[in-house]
Amino acid sequence: MDFKHLKYFVAVAEELHFGRAAERLEIAQPPLSRQIAQLERDLDVLLFDRSRSQIRLTQAGEALFERARELLELLDSTCRETTLIGKGGAGMLRIGFVGSATHGPLPRLIKAFRSNYPTVDLALFTMNNAESERALVQREIDIAVARPWLSGNEFRTDILNSEPFILALPEDSKWSEVEKVALADLHDEVFVLFPRRPRPAYCDRILEACQKEGFTPKQPVMSQDFQTAISLVSVGVGISVVPESVSQSNISGIAFRPYIGENPGTSLSIHARLDNQSRHVSNFFGLLKTFKKQNRRA
Repeated sequence: MDFKHLKYFVAVAEELHFGRAAERLEIAQPPLSRQIAQLERDLDVLLFDRSRSQIRLTQAGEALFERARELLELLDSTCRETTLIGKGGAGMLRIGFVGSATHGPLPRLIKAFRSNYPTVDLALFTMNNAESERALVQREIDIAVARPWLSGNEFRTDILNSEPFILALPEDSKWSEVEKVALADLHDEVFVLFPRRPRPAYCDRILEACQKEGFTPKQPVMSQDFQTAISLVSVGVGISVVPESVSQSNISGIAFRPYIGENPGTSLSIHARLDNQSRHVSNFFGLLKTFKKQNRRA
């Protein structure tokens, strides 16, 4: 017994007429009759009571009819779902992102993806660069949003945005009253840097900028992630150097200021495995391209 036999059987069972069922299936009646007869031989049961005036289902036929419709409906819905997922219209896209990305254009990009592909589930994970790279390699995520980028040759990469560094200062700091602070003047301040590990990482770019201004922060406070660093600054532990986009958010207890001096800036980059041919990933990178064009025009 196969699905073709079941399809033919259900058509005859619904029509209770071989001629109408054959017309509906767009086949001749004799082949249809032979298929039903073959199905009865395979099952070793009589599925229809046949007479010259009418046919009707036997008890065995009624049992098969109920189950066969369920099986065909399940097969049909499975095929539709598979096709939809294959075309990127359903399923799941898993995205790992650095914490500081929540203050830049990434939330708008995610919102645009949700709007364009509302039936695709998004699974979002906060990860540092090392965690994102490992998760991509092990296929635990589909997309990684890194700062500034991942270096693996096995990834396709696109830049979401680039931006300068600015200072994040405690609201009551003396430096918060200065419109533009010279980075070199902060040599005696406590710097809150992140991440603590792995290294090299974002914090090393800040340390390099300080060294080019002639000093190395004394006994910096190292936090594991961006959110912790911002919290420490807000309670007066020290100052930090963050991406400019962070200033767009209203964070209590912090003043943001541009500074004068070495400013290499930073970028947000989007990565996926080169061998990930998923339509979801392809759609995400396609939307990213459109998103960047719209941002440039704006």
